[in-house]
Amino acid sequence: VQLQASGGGLVQPGGSLRLSCTASGSISSNPNMAWWRQEPGKQRELVAVLTAGGTTNYQSSVEGRFTISRGNAGNTVYLQMNNLRLGDTAVYYCRLFTAAGASYWGQGTLVTVSS
Repeated sequence: VQLQASGGGLVQPGGSLRLSCTASGSISSNPNMAWWRQEPGKQRELVAVLTAGGTTNYQSSVEGRFTISRGNAGNTVYLQMNNLRLGDTAVYYCRLFTAAGASYWGQGTLVTVSS
């Protein structure tokens, strides 16, 4: 299983970005997927989750600003990030995880929020 993430970049505070992550390989349709982020010197933290059943959960600091969604093909997940703040600056990682305990990570994509 491979995950390919993209969409990071430099944005001003209050701006928006949309991250994408496409999974390929031996995966089920509509897998559980999530976005994590990691700031320099800090632990990786969970940002948003989208389960196979369509349930979403968000870290409290991004609730109402970020939206996780799935593409029509089911193997792509998006993270729409609006009203970005300086504190959202981090490397963002996508993750696919299964009920059987398997976990796969994509490469990170850097989001920099700066004026």
